[in-house]
Amino acid sequence: MRIFKTKKELQDYLETARVNQQKIALIPTMGALHAGHISLLNYAKPLSDITVCSIFVNPTQFNDPKDLEKYPRPIEQDIALLEAANCTILFLPTVEEMYPDQDEKWHINLQGLDEIWEGKMRPGHFQGVTQVVYKLFNLVQPDIACFGQKDFQQVMVIEQMIKEKALPITIALCPIIRDDNGLALSSRNTRLSEQGKQQALALFRTLQFIKNNVQKIDLAELKKMATNQLETSDGIALEYLAICETTTLQEATGIENNKQYVALVTARVEDVRLIDNMILN
Repeated sequence: MRIFKTKKELQDYLETARVNQQKIALIPTMGALHAGHISLLNYAKPLSDITVCSIFVNPTQFNDPKDLEKYPRPIEQDIALLEAANCTILFLPTVEEMYPDQDEKWHINLQGLDEIWEGKMRPGHFQGVTQVVYKLFNLVQPDIACFGQKDFQQVMVIEQMIKEKALPITIALCPIIRDDNGLALSSRNTRLSEQGKQQALALFRTLQFIKNNVQKIDLAELKKMATNQLETSDGIALEYLAICETTTLQEATGIENNKQYVALVTARVEDVRLIDNMILN
């Protein structure tokens, strides 16, 4: 695996790959890698000649400086995981490399997707996400970019950016990887105690309950029951629960056969903010 820390090194290498008509896949990450990230890499490998994994803890998507400070950065462990998974390139830039202009302005019309759910809870978050992903897309010019379903709203936001900027990139939405008990793998899980991990399973149980009953119970009643299930679970501080149509993420009032729906949930466990979701049909 090659490790590049500057945009120029990466671009010079990829230029040769493009001349040779090699297909490039990008897996953008913030590090603290786990089996979920490696599943994205494994998804990309048969579809590409070159896999580029980026590790960059992007400051513009954190609206809480303490959260940015606490974000885990086990870089040696990350490198070992990527090498074992036969990643072609690791792009490991500094903040100065990605944001040479400290006063850089960025705003993109995300059709309201950045103002609901995660966007409402974390104002400016998705503008920061699209800012750095757009930089990575321009730099790598991938044929395909792989993202995990766990960050479902983020993927919808990036799809909207691709549409807005007319980028020739295919997005792969890769399934959530869960541990044996059903907890969605997350870099933030490293901050949970064993008890916290057990308490966090309430999110998965509630999503399963919604999926099992979405065709049987009125949606307003189902949401009320699911919300009550979480609010009465030990150690769960619920932020929001929603049943939405997948493309707009507007809250659904009923199920139509020609549309797809997703249940979204965010809660704090031991003051660690966890997000999860489940596609319902």
